[in-house]
Amino acid sequence: MATPGTPFDQRDGFIWYNGELVPWSEAQLHVLSHALHYASSVFEGERVYGGTIFKLREHSQRLIDSGRMLDFEIPYTVEEIDQACKDAVAAQNIVDGYVRPVAWRGSEMMGVSAQISKINVAVAVWEWPSYFSPEERFKGIRLDQAIYRRPDPATIPCKAKAAGLYMICTLSKHAAERRGYADALMLDHKGAVAEATGANVFFVKEGCLHTPTPATFLDGITRRTVIDLARARQIEVIERTIQPEEMTGFEQCFLTGTAAEVTPVSEIGPYSFEVGDITKTLVEDYAKEVQPKG
Repeated sequence: MATPGTPFDQRDGFIWYNGELVPWSEAQLHVLSHALHYASSVFEGERVYGGTIFKLREHSQRLIDSGRMLDFEIPYTVEEIDQACKDAVAAQNIVDGYVRPVAWRGSEMMGVSAQISKINVAVAVWEWPSYFSPEERFKGIRLDQAIYRRPDPATIPCKAKAAGLYMICTLSKHAAERRGYADALMLDHKGAVAEATGANVFFVKEGCLHTPTPATFLDGITRRTVIDLARARQIEVIERTIQPEEMTGFEQCFLTGTAAEVTPVSEIGPYSFEVGDITKTLVEDYAKEVQPKG
């Protein structure tokens, strides 16, 4: 087990890399890899609960789909990626943790065009606690208003979980953290509410859930899971365009994501929310849902 703060290139164990488990320190790529220079990389974020990866098949399929949106074919089937993730979890002896599959163009070509570059795939696994501190989660985290917006979907492959699309998320989150916030809420290119820097957002009003339509951002696997959980409790879920000023009338707010799970929000800029019963119920329902069955 790595001690907190250990750099990720100095950890112990094994990483699944192009079809085999290799020592952690040997899972390297060249400085002239196309992905480093032109962001031709896609990835997934998955959680292990009780030794089982939650919704593994959906994540593996999305990895392949994301690669195709970046005009490359991952050289493994969904089943093979599933098994690679399981092998990496077993090799690291992780019971509760995080799984990071990643695929990228290699160093065979250097330039915007990379038609013959090799597509590499790796899977790393490590122990990882809650994305936000327990103190923040129970009282609700505070979000700033992001300095960047989600781009027009005509300008990016917004349905891909692609590395390059997260640059503005990193910049927005850094700016928020410097101001004492845990994260930031991003608007879309038209000024409507979109998502946080790495999680989808939901609001509660008069017993109903309201969440932005995923037109400019990723329709998260956790997002869809929470929608199903809400509907199972007969909670109405309304997917629609949400304007920032509407936050004045929302009573509760929470984020969803593989890392964030279901995290209550107490504040977004000038808007305040309570950590109410619907939010607490969905936090509990999701915690139960991710546990291995049987």
